[in-house]
Amino acid sequence: MARLRVGVAQINAVVGDLDGNAQRVLDAYDAAVREGCELVVFPELVITGYPPEDLLLRPAFVAAAAETLAKVVARTGDAAAVIGFPEQADRLYNAAAVCANGRVLGVYRKHLLPNYAVFDEQRYFTASSEPGPVFDVAGVRVGVTICEDAWEPEPILACVAQGAEVVVNINASPYYAGRLVEREALLATRARQAGVPIVYGNLVGGQDELVFDGGSLVFDGSGNLAARATQFREDLLVVDLDPPAVAPARIEAALDPVPEVYEALVLGTRDYVRKNGFTDVVIALSGGIDSALVAAIAVDALGPEHVNGVLMPSRYSSAGSVDDAVVLAEGLGIRTFTVPIERAHAAFEEMLAPVFEGVGENVAEENVQSRIRGNVLMTISNKFNWLVLTTGNKSEMATGYATLYGDMAGGFAVIKDVPKTLVYALCRDLNARAGRAVIPEAILDKPPSAELRPDQKDTDSLPEYELLDPVIEGYVEGDESVAELVARGFDPELARRVARMVDRNEYKRRQAPPGVRVSHKAFGKDRRPPITNRWPG
Repeated sequence: MARLRVGVAQINAVVGDLDGNAQRVLDAYDAAVREGCELVVFPELVITGYPPEDLLLRPAFVAAAAETLAKVVARTGDAAAVIGFPEQADRLYNAAAVCANGRVLGVYRKHLLPNYAVFDEQRYFTASSEPGPVFDVAGVRVGVTICEDAWEPEPILACVAQGAEVVVNINASPYYAGRLVEREALLATRARQAGVPIVYGNLVGGQDELVFDGGSLVFDGSGNLAARATQFREDLLVVDLDPPAVAPARIEAALDPVPEVYEALVLGTRDYVRKNGFTDVVIALSGGIDSALVAAIAVDALGPEHVNGVLMPSRYSSAGSVDDAVVLAEGLGIRTFTVPIERAHAAFEEMLAPVFEGVGENVAEENVQSRIRGNVLMTISNKFNWLVLTTGNKSEMATGYATLYGDMAGGFAVIKDVPKTLVYALCRDLNARAGRAVIPEAILDKPPSAELRPDQKDTDSLPEYELLDPVIEGYVEGDESVAELVARGFDPELARRVARMVDRNEYKRRQAPPGVRVSHKAFGKDRRPPITNRWPG
């Protein structure tokens, strides 16, 4: 039987950058040809980037994508290429063109269109029910499928029934924690069922709140892992197939769970900043753990020369917090500015005194400080065209322990899908891997506080995070009811309290900036409950 050398081109496409994506495809194709590859596999919808969303409703965009594909096809030689693109025929299809020697050999149209979680493909595409063509590539019969088609057995088995000796599956599969393990288990099963090697090529890069983690895979016909590409980075994975066997190939080590989340946050931040035309970011440094983690991520994403910290002490800021912020910034090597907010705070109090006369102090006076800081950050952002990175975590976003137009103001919410307990785990792991206190121990050790009133602690308003985060996980990510949470052993009052906080703060989250998705259900695309809502949970 013929031997086939395959290159899996794991590239970082940019949504809407048709010319740029075409050049990325051609560069990777040329590199694969230099490696002797006879088949080069590209990600799903690589011509447009994924997900193109409502750009697909614009006929001019779809037509331009077709023209771009034609330019790429014209540059192909003897090596065949599998290229994802939107095909306008009688309907619009999520498709893969197989091309070589300057022409399209055939097109496969996606059968299974996901319409759950972050996916909305049925809004745009028509599902195909026609068997896909099988292609002869260097004497090997190759079948093609697209992403979701691998999650049910039928599309791959249909390829084998058509005579395929290898099945390619091109993907734009978003990351969440543990996703690589799920993919590997699924693909091992599909390869065993089909009895042929499966080549799984995935997109890499950040797109709004989504991160595509790469980690492209090859399994032999017995369901054994034969090759794995790097996670979170562009890569060209070269494998020699001798169906149903696969020659020994490169298997990159899979990241451990906590470093994996950190790499997703770094990539998501880097690509959001760069792809949206910013060079620098600005972060409020409070001396707390959340802003410390965001600053560290930003430094790893962009370099310290592109990260700017702003210290905005108030009458309630402890000397320790200010000192901790300075130590953090010095350790990270970032520039800082200090803008005390006392004069503005006093001015607001004076302005509002006639309105508030006779009414006792409450959270309004506390939030004035946060909103002053938000104004300072946004003004600096306007002045220098720096993107504001907000520092709120998932525990705060879930419960509404955040101030609209204050600490929620900004352009990108780096850790909005990271619960507080995971924030601590990420910081400790970062220190352990660096072999030094990137996050100062003083920041890790002190009780978290917003410092908006004397001796304030987060636990004045919230349950302990070790109790809070599992309830949020069950209620938000698991869609469990209060009754189901109680049946699992959670305290009834805690479960009811957390559910009430989550539900009544949806209006805040709708106004929050996007942030990196690292769980299987994040606030945003994943979860869209009505704001006006009397369901008791």
